[in-house]
Amino acid sequence: MRRLPCGRPSCILGDIRGTMKYKRVLLKLSGEALMGDKQFGIDNGRLAQYAQEVKSIVDKGIECAIVIGGGNIFRGVQAEEGGMERTQGDYMGMLATVINAMALQSACEAAGLDTRLQSAIELKQIAEPFIRRRAVRHLEKGRVVIFGAGTGNPFFTTDSAASLRAIEIDADVILKGTRVDGIYTADPERDPTATRYDRITFNEVFERGLKVMDMTAFTLCNENNLPIVVFDMNKPGNLQRLVEGEPIGTVVEF
Repeated sequence: MRRLPCGRPSCILGDIRGTMKYKRVLLKLSGEALMGDKQFGIDNGRLAQYAQEVKSIVDKGIECAIVIGGGNIFRGVQAEEGGMERTQGDYMGMLATVINAMALQSACEAAGLDTRLQSAIELKQIAEPFIRRRAVRHLEKGRVVIFGAGTGNPFFTTDSAASLRAIEIDADVILKGTRVDGIYTADPERDPTATRYDRITFNEVFERGLKVMDMTAFTLCNENNLPIVVFDMNKPGNLQRLVEGEPIGTVVEF
């Protein structure tokens, strides 16, 4: 009997996976979320928490890829506002995402996960180049694949990278982990009367001017029939409950 990297026989893992809502997911995390209660950098406790959340779904047979931002270290847009050339700032931001990806990789491996880090820019000493077929093969073998350096191009956000990579690897859904529990009629941190949507269509998001992802990323998902779930990643157990089919967060659908 073939055994998968998690150590479970493939037939048993297949039975477990059959009860899950999704088979392959792209988890999008913000760099700012890694700060935890800090003002800058990486909070090791938050990093360990995220690794355990990812492990909880991988242990159930879910294939998981991750894209993480770099805003806790550097943001190209902010550099441009300070007078730096936008292209230079964006490349610096890509390197910040690689730092976060390396930190997340270490945390996942400490949690017992098998991982691969792929970069959109060449960093052969620390990461594989992004190769779609190789990434898919890693996922099929039960490895967590972390995509660093965004799309490898300036003027594109890590939201766009998440949408692009999710489409390329044929993910079932983008799970956008945030610090709020979904999409609201207004910013819930500023407007206490804001109400949360359980489900909303892409057209309704456009019409109501709601902020889910940047427009390039959002349009990519819309045109490729890729649903998005916005949920609170900081609440323990949310990720696992979501892939098991519980109504967690807000689903953006067609």
